[in-house]
Amino acid sequence: MVQILDSTLREGEQTPGVYFSPEKKMVIAQFLDQIGVDIIEAGNPAVDSEIALAITRISQAGLNAKIGAHSLCKIDNVRKALDCGVDFLGVFFSVSKKRLQQDYNINLDAAIEKIIEVVSFAKEQKHDLLIRYTPEDTVRSPIENVIAAASAAVEAGVDIISIADTTGYTTPFHPQRSMYFYVKTLKEELKKRGLHPQIEVHCHNDKGLALANALDAYRAGADIIDVTTMGLGERAGIVDLAELMINLIDMGEEEKNWQLNTIDDLYKFVSEHSHISIPPHKPITGKNAFTHYAGVHVKAIAKDEQLYQSLNPHILGKKSSLALGMQSGYTAVQLALKQIGKGDLAENQDLVGKILQEIKVIAKRGTPIDIEKELPAIIEHCTIVNHLIKNEICSFYS
Repeated sequence: MVQILDSTLREGEQTPGVYFSPEKKMVIAQFLDQIGVDIIEAGNPAVDSEIALAITRISQAGLNAKIGAHSLCKIDNVRKALDCGVDFLGVFFSVSKKRLQQDYNINLDAAIEKIIEVVSFAKEQKHDLLIRYTPEDTVRSPIENVIAAASAAVEAGVDIISIADTTGYTTPFHPQRSMYFYVKTLKEELKKRGLHPQIEVHCHNDKGLALANALDAYRAGADIIDVTTMGLGERAGIVDLAELMINLIDMGEEEKNWQLNTIDDLYKFVSEHSHISIPPHKPITGKNAFTHYAGVHVKAIAKDEQLYQSLNPHILGKKSSLALGMQSGYTAVQLALKQIGKGDLAENQDLVGKILQEIKVIAKRGTPIDIEKELPAIIEHCTIVNHLIKNEICSFYS
């Protein structure tokens, strides 16, 4: 089974303006643990002492998930991470020619020596420490550099190699620019050297392909996939937790391993404290994800939800709903009446027709109609109008 590493507390905090206090981070970590995430990447302690405090507290919270820290490939940074009591350490160092020359002013051999030194130090400090090495910007680095650095890192004690699509560069199905290609190639090349680390993927969403690339990596046999709540992260973010889980279930992973009915609570909490709204049309967690609107849709799902729905909202602890507006039909009004406990009015065809007409007028204001709050007032208005019309007709014939 594939493992999920959630980086909301590290990559997520790289979203401009996002900050979670240690107390908020603990709540998020507890949500993630309850859902069934395997690894929680809690932050980089070298960035700030408060981040270090949060990581330490989460490490001591007795959660089922492994708690990890992110670190530059520097011994002093690794020390800070280990001081937090983590059981997972992520070390990154680029091996692209451009970065080595322009940023570090060293060659590949010197970079590999540095990686070996830092990894060996970390393993000596804590023998059962799970260590990940990331060749930053893996997919735009020469593959021979990645293989050489990854091989040396594993021999030094690394357990996981992460393929980082740092700039959202990869494209599914491309023969040499796909995550499938990188996962397969790296696994095969390391196997030739007698090395069998777990392969992790970190997919950025710059072109809107993070999820597609992650599933491409899964198809190739990736062992760990990085996600964040709401897909938060640097620039356009990374893979969204809920979207990945639902798609993995669809591809054969066992849903019983995850408690998806708490995802909505997690997303609401993260949205509130990141001050970033969840778009209503966002898959899985958006307000409209299981909301039906157009008349033909509502009429069909009233008989069988699967006619216009491929996902089961019940596994998320949710229910399908309907919306009223310009696109609504007669059935939608009847269902909405039943929803607010006015089912006895649903058989009054004349009244239902007038309510539908009123709804279409109100819909022209360009905002959603709140069924619970607005429909009762619409009913009252239409009932009064209906009554007045009947009285006028009676007066005319009398």
